[in-house]
Amino acid sequence: MTEPTPAYTPAPVAQKTNVLAIVSLVTSILSFNIIAVILGFIALSQIKKTGESGRGLAIAGIIIGGIGVIFWVVIIIIAVAAAATGAITTTY
Repeated sequence: MTEPTPAYTPAPVAQKTNVLAIVSLVTSILSFNIIAVILGFIALSQIKKTGESGRGLAIAGIIIGGIGVIFWVVIIIIAVAAAATGAITTTY
């Protein structure tokens, strides 16, 4: 008797990456920081439900976007403080 041939096994399919995670990272790099943070949190929620890959991308988008938001908040606070103390004057 001959041995049976093994059944055909298809090649494994790569796991789908969450699109919002990619968009979050790209928007954070393009300095749309608040949008990147929001999309990153939405992506993490979707990844948790669906099991898609891209968790690291979403976290990177949140971190980079958060750093950008903090940077701009600090710049605005410094500018307001400088204007309030008279360090910035305008002459006409």
